Amino acid sequence: MLTNRDKAVIKDLNKFRVMDRDSIAQLHFANLKNPNYAANNVLLRLLREKHIQRSTAFVPYVYFGPDVEIKKNSQKIGHFLAILNVYKELMQLGNLGTFLVEPKYGKKGECAEPDIFCQYRKTNFFVEVQRTLYSEKQMNEKLDRYIDSFNSGKMEAPFPHVLIISDQRYAIDGDYPFKIFQAESFTQFVSSLKMHEDTVKTEKSEGIKIKIG
Repeated sequence: MLTNRDKAVIKDLNKFRVMDRDSIAQLHFANLKNPNYAANNVLLRLLREKHIQRSTAFVPYVYFGPDVEIKKNSQKIGHFLAILNVYKELMQLGNLGTFLVEPKYGKKGECAEPDIFCQYRKTNFFVEVQRTLYSEKQMNEKLDRYIDSFNSGKMEAPFPHVLIISDQRYAIDGDYPFKIFQAESFTQFVSSLKMHEDTVKTEKSEGIKIKIG
């Protein structure tokens, strides 16, 4: 019989596609004296009973849900782990509502394909977790799909802000019908907003208006 925690782990593995052992321990075993040891025992049991899958190509090992079809050495694994890291950041920041991994809003290539849709402090965000360097043309094409999605009126209302998480700062020109932010992490993004708010209060000037609390 699967325990409630077993079911929660499997649910998250299907949601995030892949999770590393340490993240599973952090999210599901943090209340125990030795989270990593406890996570190992549970994961080995679930693996033995064929409730989950595993890849030993990474250290720590990574695990997959039973319904996930992905090569055990796929380059996409790093991408999904980066998405998972954003989730862990948001859990630590608090005030997290919905968190969807690669939600689908239409046919591939015809509309925006965000890595994440989330609600942080009751504000909608589309998040792009950019691990590889995009050319200016590629980034413009990506943002153009967001414009098409905005104009279609078929997506979340109000239309989410777009946050690009990347070590690379992109030159984004032009007027967009939604706000675009860039940061190296979600935590840094929130910190920059707080700094901006402090500056606005000090200078009594207008700045970015975004509901974060």
